[in-house]
Amino acid sequence: MRARVFVRLKRGILDPQGAAVKRALEGLGYREVQELRVGKVLELELEGTDRGQAHGRLEEMCRRLLANPVTEEFTVEIVEDGARGVR
Repeated sequence: MRARVFVRLKRGILDPQGAAVKRALEGLGYREVQELRVGKVLELELEGTDRGQAHGRLEEMCRRLLANPVTEEFTVEIVEDGARGVR
């Protein structure tokens, strides 16, 4: 079973990397970008077939290690069952 975890800074937390990318895009002429925040995507290959259990375990992983609960929020997504290899 494949899953994705999206981790991003909470609203109100300064995102200097996002601000730098936004300025760079503006410098290249992409002035329509109003806001840009940078996050991370983690792709995981999991054993088992119980989607509910996998979702719960992924949320536990995020709370314990993958995301900083003080500054970040996360979203967990089960991508597909039975796939091999994270792409």
